[in-house]
Amino acid sequence: MNKTTEELLRLISDFDGELTGAYNIRVDGECDSRQSTEHVRIESKIMEPGIDIFISAEAQGETVFIPACVSHGGVNDLVYNDFHIEAGADVIIVAGCGVHNDGHEDAQHNGIHRFFVGKNAHVLYKEKHIGTGDGNGERKINPVTDCYLEDGAVLEMDTIQLSGVDTTDRKTSATLGSNAKFIVRERLTTDGDETADTDFVVTLNGENSGVDLVSRSVARGNSHQFYKSTIIGNNRCTGHSECDAILSEQGTVIALPALEANHIDAELVHEAAIGKIAGEQILKLRTLGLTEEEAEERIIAGFLK
Repeated sequence: MNKTTEELLRLISDFDGELTGAYNIRVDGECDSRQSTEHVRIESKIMEPGIDIFISAEAQGETVFIPACVSHGGVNDLVYNDFHIEAGADVIIVAGCGVHNDGHEDAQHNGIHRFFVGKNAHVLYKEKHIGTGDGNGERKINPVTDCYLEDGAVLEMDTIQLSGVDTTDRKTSATLGSNAKFIVRERLTTDGDETADTDFVVTLNGENSGVDLVSRSVARGNSHQFYKSTIIGNNRCTGHSECDAILSEQGTVIALPALEANHIDAELVHEAAIGKIAGEQILKLRTLGLTEEEAEERIIAGFLK
């Protein structure tokens, strides 16, 4: 593992030289290292690139690491990862992707993840994305996440795009059974000429199922973001979608939240707010001795926290 990969792993998964527990580290389209445990088994797929992660009901409070890195241009990585979580399990999954490019060819990672979450299981999925390097080639990350939650299952997603990703196309879908809950906290930043497309589709099939989807973003420079969310209520359920965006310089954002209620007891709400940082916020911080740039960074950091 080279120093570039080690630095990417530190940024996306707090890597400090070694990992414990179950893990699979993917570098430039290949498995770099892997370890299973008593309650978490990781196996290579046979017909396509990627892994199957089997998490038993006895896994309680365990953490599974599955980061992926691209360390140079000319790599177009495609991986399929399936998570099979047994009923009653309680796990943390730390994923994330770092793409480094100092050359002229594009560097790209396409991660397709599927979650099969058993009855009453609880999963916290943490994912960070970052692009680094000063090459002319683009840094691209395109995650696809499909989630299937059985009755009583809970899946929490905490996803962050830190910086440096030239283009990203983020697609997430979820289908929920009775009393299942899907909770999403998305935070992303774009700058320069970067673009970010986000598309959520959540189908609430089960009685008393629910989704709470909150996305916060900052568009700087000449960057552009497109956000779309669709919540479909097919039973007695609750759904909430919130998109908040801050514009800076020439950044632009389009937000299209949508609701589809197909049951009389479907309670669905959406919110969207886009705007620049309020002048009085900056003024207040400047009276405390901060420069205008420092005040703006402080406000943005709090907004994305």
